[in-house]
Amino acid sequence: MISVVILGAGNVATHLFKVFNKVEHVSIIQWYNRSINAMKAYKNDVDIIDDLAQLKEADLYILAVSDDAIKSLSSQLPFENRLVVHTSGAAGLYDIDKKHKRGVFYPLQTFSKTAEIDFANVPICIEALESPDYHILKNLAISIGSPTKKVNTDQRNVLHLAAVFVNNFTNQLYRVAHEITESEGAEFDLLKPLILETAKKVQDLSPYMAQTGPAKRNDTKTLKKHLKLLQDPHHKDIYNLLTSSIQRTHGRKKL
Repeated sequence: MISVVILGAGNVATHLFKVFNKVEHVSIIQWYNRSINAMKAYKNDVDIIDDLAQLKEADLYILAVSDDAIKSLSSQLPFENRLVVHTSGAAGLYDIDKKHKRGVFYPLQTFSKTAEIDFANVPICIEALESPDYHILKNLAISIGSPTKKVNTDQRNVLHLAAVFVNNFTNQLYRVAHEITESEGAEFDLLKPLILETAKKVQDLSPYMAQTGPAKRNDTKTLKKHLKLLQDPHHKDIYNLLTSSIQRTHGRKKL
């Protein structure tokens, strides 16, 4: 049994609480946040606190907080030489105060409180200074059915950067597409099967091999027509930038 204290009440913290609370080999003994109101829906399921002085002894303390809060919060913890980890893709291992055993438990996935997550599809990137601590984190990930990978800080930082491209930037492109379809009363929902198929293709093909479209084949007639249809100058800039990027990748002449 691994005893765990969660600190923070955002999207990641909430999903970790839910999944840990379902498995037999993990015991969540406390959940801390500066505001108890953020956790009041779970007050009958776990000891919720807003005072660091009330923290109980546990095998593991998970700081599921913003990157800017990791250093300060870890330094405020009223103990030392216990295993403290953060869940960030961008923060370093050494952002955790040196008085603790330090580690990282980074779930590489996008989280929203209202969206259900199957942790079997959430890779957990693990880093720790000591081998026993690494094995605690690995066993924790295994207990919730997640695949694990030993990833150092530099590797995790580039994974987080790449994740911004494939998730945040892609979602913004969905938003642009939604605006474009709405402008002429077309249905964005008609694009959803295409969105799913595009994501499905890169499970089996490299992104390079999966690329299609007018930019790759240098269809100048279609490219110019699309630019003429776009009314928002910002949308035109995005179209031109991505067209140029695809053409450079695939050795085509620029528009």
